[in-house]
Amino acid sequence: MTAEDSAVSLADRWSAVMMNTYGTPRPALVRGEGSTVWDESGRAYTDFTGGIAVNTLGHAHPAVVEAVTAQVSRLGHVSNLFVSEPAVALAERLSALFGRPGRVFFANSGTEAVEAAFKIARRTGRTHMVAAEQGFHGRTMGALALTGQAAKRDAFLPLPGEVTHVPFGDVEALRGAVTEDTAAVVLEPVQGEAGVVPAPQGYLRAAREITHATGTLLVLDEVQTGIGRTGHWFAHQSVPGLAPDVVTLAKGLGGGLPIGATLAFGKAADLLGPGDHGSTFGGNPVACAAGLAVLETVEAENLLPQVVLKGAELRRGIEELRHPLVREVRGAGLLLGVGLAEPVAARVQRAAQDAGFLVTATGTSTVRLAPALTVMEEEIAALVKELPGILGA
Repeated sequence: MTAEDSAVSLADRWSAVMMNTYGTPRPALVRGEGSTVWDESGRAYTDFTGGIAVNTLGHAHPAVVEAVTAQVSRLGHVSNLFVSEPAVALAERLSALFGRPGRVFFANSGTEAVEAAFKIARRTGRTHMVAAEQGFHGRTMGALALTGQAAKRDAFLPLPGEVTHVPFGDVEALRGAVTEDTAAVVLEPVQGEAGVVPAPQGYLRAAREITHATGTLLVLDEVQTGIGRTGHWFAHQSVPGLAPDVVTLAKGLGGGLPIGATLAFGKAADLLGPGDHGSTFGGNPVACAAGLAVLETVEAENLLPQVVLKGAELRRGIEELRHPLVREVRGAGLLLGVGLAEPVAARVQRAAQDAGFLVTATGTSTVRLAPALTVMEEEIAALVKELPGILGA
């Protein structure tokens, strides 16, 4: 870096060379530890964004650092032309967490995991798909076709596939849309990008019954809700006995490293054959080593029940403020949406940042909280204590 570069902020340098897909950058972060991050000026923030529900164990967790360092020192990348032990071990571990035999395809992101699910559905020989309005499944063209948000889709029409969008949570609308020509129904257990909207009670079970009746695959997008985020390994496990055909994962699986996974069960597990799909970086040994470290640490530190308790504490603390700007708190575990009575989410995000907390405005009237599963009780208490001033600002 030149002397001239050092006099210019990282945000200015970003704006000069990056495509303008993210608008004006937020603070330039240079270091993190646990749930604390520091910007280039040295100011500290408590991170309640979690890298958009990615940093399962927070920043620089020793288990992830050790696993990644050891793996990259031993074997960094081999491509899908060769077998590596971390990928096999991670696939075995994920299958065990589902409690039933399945097959795994590794990719690098959530949208890639959904693309693999899209192709699995196409290999049924059917072309029609059903997804939910306001759902979000990714930015690549197939995943975008499933995404039920016009603002993200319309500029890229026509999109691939024959996709029908139905109101989320409306069982009869879903029943009316799914036929024996429908390849797959694709749903999120909690619609994260729509404002943290959980599926109504009984909806996912009804979706399973409808898809069974028509021979349709049930695909659950757990990119944001998986890996303990809601207090279960996977959010759909809150519905006893629910058995989707395909589940997509990413975000929290790598604890900060890019990885995606598509798991398929039963007949769906055998629909993709040699040459049907691939990924040069998918199953990268370093990313898979990180994934194994995340799963092992969540289990060893007994984090799942802690997520339930901390999430309840955070929800209760916000609700008990009885602030007039807070209409409701939605979600499960440590994936919560603070529904606002006015469309001022972006202003709340800025005020929180000014107060030393990083949160995410999701739409105009929801603030999303998705801290690390290791967030401390005192960090939760600090946010709740400062929230009236943040909302008042």
